[in-house]
Amino acid sequence: MSDANYALGLASGGMGDVLSGIIGALVMQSDDVFYATCLAAYIHGASADIIANNNGQRGLLASDLFVPLQQLLNGKMTNPS
Repeated sequence: MSDANYALGLASGGMGDVLSGIIGALVMQSDDVFYATCLAAYIHGASADIIANNNGQRGLLASDLFVPLQQLLNGKMTNPS
């Protein structure tokens, strides 16, 4: 499971910390660690994609992901790509 479209925007400080937090949260809510980890990676990338579609990929900050992450996790938004 990989998507090169996310690479540029996610190559900044703190993005791995955000991903680790999402993985931890989803793994604790699931019996399937592999599925939870894949879902976390998808949601992390989709959040970056949403921000990048609006603002561009350069200059993306880890904190920029918080609103789309919350919306995706709560089913209030879908990945536009």
